[in-house]
Amino acid sequence: MFAAERRQLILEMVRANGAVSLRELARVVQTSEVTVRRDVRALEAEGLLDRRHGGAVLPGGFTRESGFPQKSHLATAEKTAIADLAANFVEEGEAIVVGAGTTTQELARRLARVPGLTVVTNSLLVAQALAHANRVEVVMTGGTLRGSNYALVGSGAEQSLHGLRVSRAFLSGAGLTAERGLSTSNMLSASVDRALVQAAAEVVVLADHTKLGTDTMFQTVPTDLITRLVTDEPPAHDDRAATELQALADQGVQIAVAGGQGGSAGSGGGAGGPGGDAVPARQQRRDVPVPGPRRQVPGGGGGLRSTTMLGDQGPGAERARVADLRRR
Repeated sequence: MFAAERRQLILEMVRANGAVSLRELARVVQTSEVTVRRDVRALEAEGLLDRRHGGAVLPGGFTRESGFPQKSHLATAEKTAIADLAANFVEEGEAIVVGAGTTTQELARRLARVPGLTVVTNSLLVAQALAHANRVEVVMTGGTLRGSNYALVGSGAEQSLHGLRVSRAFLSGAGLTAERGLSTSNMLSASVDRALVQAAAEVVVLADHTKLGTDTMFQTVPTDLITRLVTDEPPAHDDRAATELQALADQGVQIAVAGGQGGSAGSGGGAGGPGGDAVPARQQRRDVPVPGPRRQVPGGGGGLRSTTMLGDQGPGAERARVADLRRR
């Protein structure tokens, strides 16, 4: 494929999806990430797209929201690894909330065999993934169906969450920065996500590396309310993603990285359709702990699990582990 043909295809993909990772672009145009990165730089120089670490987005700063069909084909390997790892943080008998998104849908598929689990969700896709799980109770919010991501939104969804209290919330979004936290491109979705956060004692964000450093219009979770980030291993050349991880860790967010050293999180979870995935082995979890207490969402009950730190290594060792991500 000639350079002009590659760049035209790259531009079409970005226009169709809003944001595309370099990995996905390289796979589609059947070339290396180095070549794709060079093409993206050329297209940015012409003002046709904007570069983001690990990918490319529509020009204009804030990315628009892609529909579910487009999102479901982006960073699929990364989402699978993140979902495998995130399932380790769910225990038998817990009550949790799971927000809408393609990554949270992958997580739901891995929760089908957790006995006694109660999942509250506003996502039809999450509910569908758990529909045939005999040992999992699914509670859906009310609200108005938003067809682009198969989620229930609006005042009905928010009101149904009032008075709810669960151990933790699992959320994804369109962007994540240390300065602003998790954000999304749709006002109604952001409002429901904020209500989900208020219902939980801990907040776990699921975001692949292409979302690190990306800022979108509506804030959903400020950084100081994020207990843990579950993400994938940034590419070795992606210094900006590693810098963002360091900044998040400096603000007290616990970082759990899927893949890379310590074993890929995708290697032990059983693959299969909705309701058929096994919970991955505990030894696949690899965390970068950070010192200091985490702030809990106001109103937490005494019977809920409190936030636990993942190590007693001291600030120097903990920062060194985050810095190790930047060197790889």
